[in-house]
Amino acid sequence: MKKIVVLISGQGSNLQALIDACQQGQISAKIVAVFSNKAQAYGLQRAKAAGIAAHALDANAYQDRAAFDAALADAIDQYQPDLVVLAGYMRILNPPFVQRYAGRMLNIHPSLLPKYPGLHTHRQAIDNGDSEHGTSVHFVTEQLDGGPVILQAKVPIFPGDEEDDVIARVQTQEHTLYPLVVNWFVTGRLVIRENAAWLDGEHLPAPGHAAD
Repeated sequence: MKKIVVLISGQGSNLQALIDACQQGQISAKIVAVFSNKAQAYGLQRAKAAGIAAHALDANAYQDRAAFDAALADAIDQYQPDLVVLAGYMRILNPPFVQRYAGRMLNIHPSLLPKYPGLHTHRQAIDNGDSEHGTSVHFVTEQLDGGPVILQAKVPIFPGDEEDDVIARVQTQEHTLYPLVVNWFVTGRLVIRENAAWLDGEHLPAPGHAAD
């Protein structure tokens, strides 16, 4: 069975969606370990509750970002993962780390990429008067939130919405999208080739395989 390692920094709601999907047979793979850069991340408790190895690495214990990323990669490699999944991992990964897992690392980002890479995407969408927002699953490359998009889902933004309203709407979509894309990868349907995402042998367009 294919093996997955998940990286988190916080609550781990997408991690929980992946754990549930694995337990329900919706993902034909096993999550073998969860790593966090924050020892108090609640997602680590989710992993332990599911019987998954949970690890925290403190960046302050390392000389610099390169040393931390190298140590993280060495720890990940102990599990020989077929796929590395970023699920709310809030540190920028350096190029050697990204290259180490090139073609087998996914991220989910709370915006309709290429709009709003980086942080505070929901607030930006509200402040700019957008009528819709969403989430994107993409392959990780050295460009921040710039790898080939695989799948997106849109949500409406209604007049009077607060940030928490939009976050909840987006997360509902994320918890469906991410397990689906992860399963595409572990079953061999999804690959990155020529800096583009390919699903079932078909080149996906820049916005990915859109799902409204």
